[in-house]
Amino acid sequence: MIPYGRQDISQDDINEVIQVLRSDFLTQGPVVPKLENKLNEITGSKYSTAVNSATSALHLACLALQVRASDVVWTVPNTFVASANCALYCGAKIDFVDIDPTTSNMSIESLTNKLKVAKKSGELPKVVIPVHLTGEPCDMASIKALSYAFGFKIIEDASHAIGGRYGSRPIGACEYSDITVFSFHPVKIVTSGEGGAALTNCPKIDQKLKLLRSHGITRDQNIMEFTSYNSWYYEQIDLGFNYRMTDIHAALGLSQLSRLDKYVKKRHKIANIYDHAFLNTKIMLPLRAANNLSALHLYVIQVDERKHKDVFQSLRANNIGVNIHYIPVHTHPYYQKLGFKWGDFPNSEAYYRKAISLPLFPRLELEHQNIVIDTVKSLCDK
Repeated sequence: MIPYGRQDISQDDINEVIQVLRSDFLTQGPVVPKLENKLNEITGSKYSTAVNSATSALHLACLALQVRASDVVWTVPNTFVASANCALYCGAKIDFVDIDPTTSNMSIESLTNKLKVAKKSGELPKVVIPVHLTGEPCDMASIKALSYAFGFKIIEDASHAIGGRYGSRPIGACEYSDITVFSFHPVKIVTSGEGGAALTNCPKIDQKLKLLRSHGITRDQNIMEFTSYNSWYYEQIDLGFNYRMTDIHAALGLSQLSRLDKYVKKRHKIANIYDHAFLNTKIMLPLRAANNLSALHLYVIQVDERKHKDVFQSLRANNIGVNIHYIPVHTHPYYQKLGFKWGDFPNSEAYYRKAISLPLFPRLELEHQNIVIDTVKSLCDK
């Protein structure tokens, strides 16, 4: 089976993990801060908080921006459920903004119109979460401009996008957002096994993220309620969680980050081969804006809706492990019980009925990629 995504583990990665296993610290040691500093160096952000998953990072990001039960958060339907669940974890309401059918990212027109209606009804969002689907950046400058006009905060869900750029700035610089979230899941650009991070340029947000990451406990005398007279003294000053990343995971992630640029370049090389192969077909290719750099976590084609199911199943039958990203969040049973239904966000639903994620990972061999190309073309030409 040719998988749609796969981690690349080198001997250097293994050596770094072994070094931690032989050290005095397996968790809460010196490697997590090193990973956080490296993320700041790569992105140009001021602060980073490494956690055990991007889901945890999204949850903490909402809490750090004081999302509460009386609030509403908006994201897009064509994303993994974690982008929406994070608001529900805080007791808030969730709603969705449909996508632009050309970019497959949050539609600025739909967002603008929805904000105007929400302002009249007094139901503006507390936070908007644009998702850089497949690694292709959203129009963050336009979303930021709308945040000034309508008073919402921004969390960039960049789970697909580390190593990409929006204009001349790296994704994660937080130039147009309050917090950016990365994922280090094994099929992502770089991996720590499981893991994620929340980046920000605001010291107060960073302090909150780090506090909530570890049970709401602090040893920082500056924020304690009582004076500490002993080195063992600590205080729980908030209700936090055990969302810490271990040094074992951080060692793998830190080693992988040294190859980030190499990985993104290889992904572009593979994507360019797909682009050329499918150029004169009826297959709709993914957009890559010239002024941005996609991290290319995924290469998603769109095929004739009438052939979609047959093409997908036939590719799987031919040992090509294609996938679909994603089933629109609002169509899942849990969200339908919240009042959402098919037909609410037609562009996202149309995308779902046509989208197929093809194999794309650094060690994908040209021989295997040609098998994918030939099989896709033969199925779509029928």
